[in-house]
Amino acid sequence: MKRWIALACLLPAMTLAQAQKKDEGHVKQDVATHRTIAAAHEAAAKCLESGKPEKECHTQLTKDCKNLAIGKVCGMRHRH
Repeated sequence: MKRWIALACLLPAMTLAQAQKKDEGHVKQDVATHRTIAAAHEAAAKCLESGKPEKECHTQLTKDCKNLAIGKVCGMRHRH
């Protein structure tokens, strides 16, 4: 009986620890995605500053942000 009680007490703690590890992984991935999107936007800003046409800069931005963000020109919201 004591084993069952001990097991019943450990299961929620194990589940919580697994959830926290999953959340940490998600946060790290989220941070990396935001940094990639920000770098793509910085490159687009430099492209525009150099005098290149907006269409050319947006085309490159779209390529840099493929599968990362929402919208035609890499919206700052990332997909979930």
